[in-house]
Amino acid sequence: MVSAVAAHLLFFIVSVNLIPTTPIVEEQPFQAADRGAGSALGKSRKRVFPVPHTEEPNPISEAYGYCNSPNRTEQAWEGHSPADYKLLSVQVMIRHGDRYPLYSIPKTKRPAIDCTLSTSRKPSHPLLNTFISHMGLGGRGHWDSPLSSVPRLPNHSACEMGELTQTGVVQHLRNGQLLHQAYKRHNLLPSDWLPRQVWVETTGKSRTLQSGLAFLYGFLLDFDWTKLTVRHQWSTLFCGSACDCPARNRYLEEEQRRQYRLRVSDTELERTYVDMARTLGLLTRQLRAANPIDSLLCHLCHGISFPCVPMGEGGTKACLTMAQFAVIRRQQLDDEVDRRRVGLYRKYAILAMYPYLNRTATKMERVARDNEAGRQPRAGGEEVFTLSSAHDVTMAPLLSALGLEEASFPRFAARVVFELWKSPPVIQGQLKKRASKGEKSKVKDGELFIRVLYNGEDVTFHTTFCRSHDRRASQPLCPLKNFLSFVRRDMFSLVNATSYQEACFRRPG
Repeated sequence: MVSAVAAHLLFFIVSVNLIPTTPIVEEQPFQAADRGAGSALGKSRKRVFPVPHTEEPNPISEAYGYCNSPNRTEQAWEGHSPADYKLLSVQVMIRHGDRYPLYSIPKTKRPAIDCTLSTSRKPSHPLLNTFISHMGLGGRGHWDSPLSSVPRLPNHSACEMGELTQTGVVQHLRNGQLLHQAYKRHNLLPSDWLPRQVWVETTGKSRTLQSGLAFLYGFLLDFDWTKLTVRHQWSTLFCGSACDCPARNRYLEEEQRRQYRLRVSDTELERTYVDMARTLGLLTRQLRAANPIDSLLCHLCHGISFPCVPMGEGGTKACLTMAQFAVIRRQQLDDEVDRRRVGLYRKYAILAMYPYLNRTATKMERVARDNEAGRQPRAGGEEVFTLSSAHDVTMAPLLSALGLEEASFPRFAARVVFELWKSPPVIQGQLKKRASKGEKSKVKDGELFIRVLYNGEDVTFHTTFCRSHDRRASQPLCPLKNFLSFVRRDMFSLVNATSYQEACFRRPG
């Protein structure tokens, strides 16, 4: 694992990465934007894959998509399946909602944002008031020790660095409510659900804990605190006891060097930083170290004018501009293209996310066994709903590891959903009838299938493990066995290995 000192030095060198790649340590600020909505009040349906175009993407429109303003309706395709299929389990990873910047720009005023919660302030939500009240009962819940002292609600009238905003809370109340509506007809969780059936985990940051609680409240209204255990993930990679992987760290360092080389070769970006530093009366290296894109994005998402500084005694001001912001955003989008071309990040992502994906697969297998015909269900049940509240440095490698490299970068309150489905039983007579028509059915009694959704859109057939599956055949969903083979063996072919252990610890040739 990269030491804290090494990680700090790497970040200082590459202080404005396209994508945040450093695992385990603090999340890096915004790097690349959603390829969805064109403006803050754009279309209600946000695409997670870019629409083919002949013109260059608009960096400002992309940035508004990243903000993920919660004041628009959104279609969720979770919970959709062929008739009579049974939903067995749902595993969700979310990125925390809108947050205050992690960095401040020297000589400028910090954005004036109130991080307390109030139904009289926009954006709000019908559940906000009862959510606030319900969080006051959190002492009845069970908490892993690192989390017991973390506040369950954002509570500073002047936001602290990295603190979840009211916008972030509302984003996840909406997310949870969307999935509640999507799954309520499937009876995923009974009203008398058991403690083992719901698994909630988060990193130790207040913004992930609070985002997870907001999502859970929207999904499971007025949930019983006494049944809930909130578990701590010490690594942003959610790798548990399998975090040690020297090869992953090497790929990360190579990827950061690639980012650095591309950025320093961008003369327009360099001129822009020089101009911005001159405007503020800073050295260029001071401005770079302050990572201004992080603060500027907060201004943009909250409709606050970009920072200004006084000029002389005449009361005039010099301000940072949208044009300068657009140059930084443009370079980040260029870097995203180069990242896919070179392929180092994908190798890093495979090793970074194997532990999480392997745990996801294992949970699916346990639930599937518990639902086998004629089998007595396990006492206490299996984990049918899992919520992992994470960061962009968690979700970005997850998307890449799944082969969704064309997907938009994780916006605030992004979500990835894994659904496990079981087909209905097919009686012998139906099979004979099909065979008599010359059609050989591939669907057998009670087969298992997986769906993967990103921000409400079904991306299953864009994943590496199901891209080649013929969904027009008699199997309209992706077989679970494809996912299991991918996680347990096939994904390591990209790094010329057959297992996680071999890939991580094989000496470089």
